Amino acid sequence: MEKTIYTVVRLDGDYAIMVSEEGVENTVARALLPMEIEEGTKLLCEMFMYTIID
Repeated sequence: MEKTIYTVVRLDGDYAIMVSEEGVENTVARALLPMEIEEGTKLLCEMFMYTIID
């Protein structure tokens, strides 16, 4: 599984709308993401685990 970096572009209720560095939009349940996310947060997705990066 390859690593993907996403940026949170919008929080919509129980979901976060994110865009990868390649421009692909992805909607993910907030329950699967770190609690500290906000719009603009960068996340590393590796093996379906999300980690906040700088």
